This record gives sequence, C-alpha cells and structure tokens, in this order.
Amino acid sequence: MVLDFNKLPGESRVWIYQSDRAFTAEEVITIEDKLKSFVSGWTHHGDALNGASVVKHNQFIVLGIDENTTGASGCSIDSSVFFIKEIEKQFNVQLLDRMQTAFRSNEAIEVVSLANFMSLVKENKIIEDTVVFNNLVATKAEFDTQWEVSAKQSWHKRYFN
Repeated sequence: MVLDFNKLPGESRVWIYQSDRAFTAEEVITIEDKLKSFVSGWTHHGDALNGASVVKHNQFIVLGIDENTTGASGCSIDSSVFFIKEIEKQFNVQLLDRMQTAFRSNEAIEVVSLANFMSLVKENKIIEDTVVFNNLVATKAEFDTQWEVSAKQSWHKRYFN
C-alpha cells in the first residue's frame, strides 16, 4: 500500500539515496511516478508493504516502510536496491555511492567525495555550522530531526578538531 511519506509513523524505517546531481523538474516527475509504481508493488514474502517515497530537494530519493504491519526483509530491501539501480541507469546518476557526502553551500546543495569534504574542512570552507545531509538516519523520526543538520550534530563532526 502506498502511504503519504509525511504521515509515516516516526518509527518507520527509511532509506536515503543521494544523487550526485540535482534532477530536473521533468526527471522528478518521472521518478515520482516510478516510485509510486514500485512502492505499490513492494512486498515482503508476498505480503504488501506499507511504503512511502519522496524526492527531496530534487536530489534525494527517500523510501520508507511502516513496519507496524509488515516489516522489511532482505528480499524486500534487495528489490528496492535493484529498483534504485534502474533509476541510476535511466537517469545516468550515482545513488548508491556512500563515499560522497552532501552539504549546503549558500542555498545550493554540493555533493563531494569524503576526501574533498575533509579538504574543505581543513580549508575552513566547511565549518561545524555548515548544514550537511546525514543519510545514515534510519527512521522517519530521525529523518525529520537529524537528516538536515549542522555538521557538528551529525557523523560529520569527526572531521573537525
């Protein structure tokens, strides 16, 4: 069943896929249609999952499952990764590269390798108050409160002295 992402319970599991570039408005429409189709058929051993999806900031695909009814399994997670790989191919983007990190630079979102991120920290171009995207959040509640935060409030804090 397709749920409204904003109405997912706080304990719902989420997975965030960060694109290495922003999607165009037309791509977002197409991706959202594909997400709805995927989520409507997303299952756990034949049982429908109560899932939701959203594209945030034209650059992040977020999938969520309300596990109060049916939880995710290895097979259902694998099917979502396969789906994300299809999106990567169709739109020529990287969504599974966990060695890149995103941050806000003025109002723009920048995506850089972790090595470049560390260099920008050393050059004081990224500071502790720079807004970063903590794609390691695991629940909807964490997504709502800990996804888009200052670097000092996320796992990125390890790069500051």
